[in-house]
Amino acid sequence: MNETAGRLALPDGQEIAWRRVEGAGPTVVWLGGFRSDMAGTKAQILAEWAEACERAFLRFDYFGHGESSGDFVRGGCITRWREDVLAVIDRLTEGPLILVGSSMGGWLALLAAVARPERVQAMVLVAPAPDFTEALMKPRFPANAVRALEVEGVWIERSDHDPDGYPITRLLIEDGARWSVLPGPLGFSGPVRILQGARDDAVPWTHAQELVGALQSEDVTFTLIKDGDHRLSRPRDLLRLVTTVEELLV
Repeated sequence: MNETAGRLALPDGQEIAWRRVEGAGPTVVWLGGFRSDMAGTKAQILAEWAEACERAFLRFDYFGHGESSGDFVRGGCITRWREDVLAVIDRLTEGPLILVGSSMGGWLALLAAVARPERVQAMVLVAPAPDFTEALMKPRFPANAVRALEVEGVWIERSDHDPDGYPITRLLIEDGARWSVLPGPLGFSGPVRILQGARDDAVPWTHAQELVGALQSEDVTFTLIKDGDHRLSRPRDLLRLVTTVEELLV
């Protein structure tokens, strides 16, 4: 693949790892989910599509994720990851953008669109999880999680996707509340396409649907995939993702 890679140095000494395909704009920027990285299936399929179609595409890892530097437990939070997105947009791209955000990346895409309305042309949100720390995580915490967060500042949540579990920190929860976007209004007027699985056990489809009403844009489409899960990484899901991005390029 004709994809270049690099590291973006930040003022605090941290570095963001990135990969880029050169091509025609607008630049498609991939924003991954919580504890995900830019080597995931959806990011990879978009990179291959960009290469084949000669479209500009950029993917990267947030602070504390994948190939980027940073201590996830000590510094990982929405404020930090929002800053990463804006740094990447400001320093590694030019012209109009289409943000493709998955799960937490959907929340970060919304925050970036509000912060850079002159740059963000459209968004594709896959199982978007705005406000997930307050709306989805916090209400589900068992008693031992609440105690661990209060006393130790971190709780390890079991996960089918990671044998070591996911560290959930008090910083993540408290900071997330600062960036709530629901129930809106969200001042973005460009096209938004939402792809959501009805069998998503991480982000209920009703949560993603609430975002439709919060967006001020009149050009919003909500697609509910009846047998789809949270990952939406089956071949037909990936084809739908690529097709949705292509439609916004017309």
